Amino acid sequence: MLYAKDIMTRNVHSVTPTTTVDELARMFVETGVNAMPVVDDQGTLLGVVTQTDLVEQDRPLHIPTVISIFDWVLYLESEKDFRKEVERITARSVGEIYNADAPTCTPETTVPEVAALMTEKKAHLIPVVQENKLVGVVARLDVIRSMGN
Repeated sequence: MLYAKDIMTRNVHSVTPTTTVDELARMFVETGVNAMPVVDDQGTLLGVVTQTDLVEQDRPLHIPTVISIFDWVLYLESEKDFRKEVERITARSVGEIYNADAPTCTPETTVPEVAALMTEKKAHLIPVVQENKLVGVVARLDVIRSMGN
């Protein structure tokens, strides 16, 4: 039985919440990866940022539909969602766009369990953590490579 520790990448490209979105874009191009763990100064995993998180900044802003009745303005969509969308599009750092709820595994997680996490959570990258510290990552390609062994 193979485990995450057997197939994980140990030399991980990671960013911090203070990394700028411009620097993140450059790092994605230079490294060729499509997702990176976000860690603090002590190496504690905070979440994951993906190329999709970055690309979402270039999409057009959806203005919520409103109805005006007399002196009232009624939003047909959530004001909270609109506010989050504006914050995301205008973000200048990784800390404003990363996913803090990213799935993780331990070095002892089996490869089939990692594959299940990837498909259930639609994740391209699963950070491997031990005592809250990032020790590696398992990408989809790592799982595919393990199928031949």
